Amino acid sequence: MAMQREEETLLIEQAAAGDRVAAGRLIQAHQASVYAYILRLSGRPELAEDVVQDAFVRVLTNLDRFDPRFRFSTWLFTIAKRLYVNACQKHKPVYSTETVDSWRSDSDDEPSSPVAAHEEHGLHQSALAAALGELTEEQREVIVLFHQQDWPISMIAEYLSMPEGTVKSHLHRGRRRMRTYFEKHQVKGLEVYIAAALEEDQEDQRRDA
Repeated sequence: MAMQREEETLLIEQAAAGDRVAAGRLIQAHQASVYAYILRLSGRPELAEDVVQDAFVRVLTNLDRFDPRFRFSTWLFTIAKRLYVNACQKHKPVYSTETVDSWRSDSDDEPSSPVAAHEEHGLHQSALAAALGELTEEQREVIVLFHQQDWPISMIAEYLSMPEGTVKSHLHRGRRRMRTYFEKHQVKGLEVYIAAALEEDQEDQRRDA
């Protein structure tokens, strides 16, 4: 369950005053989401871990500078994104297609064991990471924020400092590019995601017409 704005504001005030328990709860509430965000942008778990750790150190050190009129998550993501960009000067994202190619199969059988199901999930994640690697940086970030973080278009536009129409354009093009990648590599089991993305595209276009 998402933390209420009032509860979060209180935790920020307590953490800024030196309350370690409040700081721990604040980290716990946001750690998973910011890690997932940086992981999808970078393609490197170890880099994502380092960035997230540094981000929280900077956030907790500068809580007195936080303006409660704005979203704490946006501030946190902005700091993490800045650290990620700096880290990219030393590390480049890695989105290998080798694992995706190994997913090709002539069999459409369902996984026959929990182990097979676990392997299928891992391959799905690898295919998704590889497809994200085919996108432009803007498309990838919009896709991640919209589909993974469940941010609305308006919030993404505010965070990325771009018009909502531009965000929608990156979203549409990114989805279609991912669909093309999945089809090219004959990825099994992600057809539902592809169809849903296309359906959302068509619905968005009808609303925008």
